[in-house]
Amino acid sequence: MPGLCAFLLWVFYLSLTVAGQDFLGFQWDNLLLEAGFLLIFLFPQPFRVSFKPVLRPSIIIIWLLRWLLFRLMFESGAVKLLSGDVNWSHLTALTYHYWTQPLPNVISWYAAQLPLWFQQSSCAILLFIELIIPFLIFCGRWGRLIAFFGITILQILIILTGNYCFFNLLAIGLCLTLLEDEHLAFINNVVLAPLIVIPAKAGPHAGHSQELGIHKQTGGILYKILTWLIAALILIVSFSLMGDSLVRLPLSKPIEKLITWVSPLRSINNYGLFAVMTTQRNEIIIEGSNDGDHWLSYEFRYKPGDVNQAPRWAMPYQPRLDWQMWFAALGSWRENQWVMALMQRLLEEEPSVVKLLAKDPFHGHPPQYIQATIWDYHFTDLKSRGPHGPWWQRKILGLYCPTVSLQQ
Repeated sequence: MPGLCAFLLWVFYLSLTVAGQDFLGFQWDNLLLEAGFLLIFLFPQPFRVSFKPVLRPSIIIIWLLRWLLFRLMFESGAVKLLSGDVNWSHLTALTYHYWTQPLPNVISWYAAQLPLWFQQSSCAILLFIELIIPFLIFCGRWGRLIAFFGITILQILIILTGNYCFFNLLAIGLCLTLLEDEHLAFINNVVLAPLIVIPAKAGPHAGHSQELGIHKQTGGILYKILTWLIAALILIVSFSLMGDSLVRLPLSKPIEKLITWVSPLRSINNYGLFAVMTTQRNEIIIEGSNDGDHWLSYEFRYKPGDVNQAPRWAMPYQPRLDWQMWFAALGSWRENQWVMALMQRLLEEEPSVVKLLAKDPFHGHPPQYIQATIWDYHFTDLKSRGPHGPWWQRKILGLYCPTVSLQQ
């Protein structure tokens, strides 16, 4: 009963996002919910208890997953140009991206050293893949195959130069819907044989090219009606959301009510990251002291702190606290009250909070005072780093929030 399993997983993750609030409010959380919702209805009789393998997924759901992939990619490119940020129109965004992204990795440092012409060429290719390649999804088998390789290669490059948890892996998973049975069989037999088993096709037409799930479908009339209703709902809401966000088309009252009704489920969404490129990297450094004069820094597991610490790998895991610290540095502590709550828990030496950090400079004995300072960080270059130099250079900008103590 794959439908029941998918339904329970969707409900479970939706409950986590509600409870997690800002810490589970990322676009990939929405993408996982939207893809997971569609998987509930991928196979006929989704809630039937059966141990027999199911070979015939719904072509309607397959196309909805392809539509999701199109929206993810095209909206990501469109918001960049529609934002008016000159870094995208002048193709200089990647000269900032590698060191200003939330959690760079060690390859990000080397990518940031590449010459300007390479960064601009890479930016142009990225925009081409996001804005043009997605339309090939609707251009037959060869168009979908080109789209598969173009989008997948982009996602692999993003994986190599950043830490975006399962986001890019999920996008690659959606790309698999662009392949046909013969392509999936090749991947299964040559690449993923130990992990994935795709049952062999039988009959006189075995070995002929067929689209994934397009061969004869099964399922009752209620299932077919349900999938058509889901398709209509998703198309109406997603087209309306795209029109509103990209070209500011006014929404009718019935559509607004429909969007209001479905939005708590977070299963039909808008997408688009880095519409405006961050050109400065501010980092919050939390420090503790017992006398108010000598301060020791708390080190996080993945976010920059110690300038001599190489950027770390994290994906597919997402250190939610480290990510939120990046967003908090873009604003003030008044806009991010949870930072004060974090500092209070460190003063209390709350074990569950301290375990989220890489280093407790007070070794289980909480300090008397705690503060957060804000610093400007930038990657070093090849010359200043040398063979064993620092990965980062930084300068202090001031206090992020007032010094606090439990005695206050």
